[in-house]
Amino acid sequence: MCGIIGYCGQKPAVPIVLDALKRLEYRGYDSAGIASLSDGELLIRKDAGKVDDVIRKLNLASLPGNVAIGHTRWATHGAVTQSNAHPHTDCGGRVAVVHNGIVENNRQLRQGLIAGGHKFTSETDTEVIPHLVEDELRNGCSLEQAVLNIAPKLEGSYAFLVISLGDPGKIAGTRRNNPLIVGINGPDYYVSSDALAFSQYTNQVMSLEDNEVVVLTREGVEFFDARGCKLVKQARKLDHSWAESSKDSYQHFMLKEIMDQTQVLDQIVRQDEKTFTETALDILRARQVIITACGSSRYAALVGRYLFSKVGKKFCDVVMASEFGYFADSVDKNTVVIAVSQSGETADIIDGVKAAKDAGAQVISIINRPNSILADLSHQVIYLNCGAEIAVAATKTFLSQLALFYLLSFSMINDFNEASAKLISLNSEISKVLDCNKSELITLSQKLKDKNDFYYIARGINFAIASEGALKLKEVSYVHAEGMPAGELKHGTLALIEPGTPVVVICPADYTFNETLSNAMEAKSRGAYIIGVSDKEGDLYDSWVRLPQVDELLYPMVAVVPLQLLAYYVAINRGCDPDKPRNLAKSVTVK
Repeated sequence: MCGIIGYCGQKPAVPIVLDALKRLEYRGYDSAGIASLSDGELLIRKDAGKVDDVIRKLNLASLPGNVAIGHTRWATHGAVTQSNAHPHTDCGGRVAVVHNGIVENNRQLRQGLIAGGHKFTSETDTEVIPHLVEDELRNGCSLEQAVLNIAPKLEGSYAFLVISLGDPGKIAGTRRNNPLIVGINGPDYYVSSDALAFSQYTNQVMSLEDNEVVVLTREGVEFFDARGCKLVKQARKLDHSWAESSKDSYQHFMLKEIMDQTQVLDQIVRQDEKTFTETALDILRARQVIITACGSSRYAALVGRYLFSKVGKKFCDVVMASEFGYFADSVDKNTVVIAVSQSGETADIIDGVKAAKDAGAQVISIINRPNSILADLSHQVIYLNCGAEIAVAATKTFLSQLALFYLLSFSMINDFNEASAKLISLNSEISKVLDCNKSELITLSQKLKDKNDFYYIARGINFAIASEGALKLKEVSYVHAEGMPAGELKHGTLALIEPGTPVVVICPADYTFNETLSNAMEAKSRGAYIIGVSDKEGDLYDSWVRLPQVDELLYPMVAVVPLQLLAYYVAINRGCDPDKPRNLAKSVTVK
């Protein structure tokens, strides 16, 4: 899951590409590089490091040319080194490629190319692509025909862009199971793995389907199907309200996006009631309902499962996307699959949804990002309406997913409007949570910053919030954290509790309160440092995170917010960058 960008037009290309790379850095920040065509030269600069560091180190802004491609990397094949950074070239340095995804048969292709006299300089799977293009160009093909010819030889999921000295003034690209989007603004043409890269330059976009090829020149943009036949595509409008990506006055995107949650529910409830009612009826009619998701989205799905059962009296199962394929035999035309994905391009979810759709299932997707692969695969799409989320760790999108499951569950009993009103009123409660706990959380994070093991416990609907809180902490602070149902603490994990071990106990004064407190006492008696997250103070707590009193089904939405803030402040106190946690990226487009 890397970020790729290309520009072809009348303006200097490199400043545009560099600006786009900064916007794409959430997709990977191990290394970065650009390739530019200018006056008969292919100029390539790349190195390991974050985008801004590489720009300064190599003085990238000085490169000339009106055609350029760029890349920011999340490593899959090969270590984080200068030689493994993109762009990659052919033997003669006349072809440059940037690539997102994995070429699964790269070893076989590499062996054949080496046997044919090609020399490789990196460990990456990507490098086979420029060498394959080199052979095609040597045989007299145009750049686009070269891409058309080599694409069937590549196995796996990918999107890549190619430029060449042999066919200058042109960018060619293709994709399979990875996004590639074209932007148009008069004589200026853009192509990227994410429209966010060029959203400040245009509001007209076009998407590629699998195996299609796009060619950008200063004269225009052309599309071809896998057989090389020209295609006609209609541009659609880019939603600029979604593409906003400023940090405003905040130090980090993560903090801004946590604070955005004080208003985000107003936007989320702006949904079509009729669509929700029809979708809810489809869920109720289905013989079986499966929710599939990864990471934070899966924990939101677990809350959704509870809401469906409690409110709509409909049982469903939640299957993590990477495992969904192993259950595909039970999916048929009587199945509704609800796919939950912030990006709409997570590879595990895409593969599972394709299999389910082929089996006849109805696919309903909950997505944040428009113009996504998952949206195109789905029969029905519900958007989060919470704007772009740039920090790698999910915050406002998680809250938005909870809210949509809440709306869907109440739509099952024809109570959409009442649910909307309750969600809007929750904005003020989230503000209270942030205001009254900020000082305590800063102090707590300073006290606990050197702890290497945290445990989060809860029961019922709040259990998934314990897991999400633990995930946030380990994502951005590199601390071992584990979330679990409180009743499971005594089945193994209690052996790990030592004096001073932080145990976060999510125990609002609802039907789970007394039993959860009993489990907290078990940890306390072994010396644990108890952090109570509740609307009711207790002598058991060593530290108390205050929650407002809300309806019991709404506690997950107010409880998760201070846990996000705790993770953020622990990360800051440990010297970590919460926007760019090591080894992670926002959009996981590889399996």
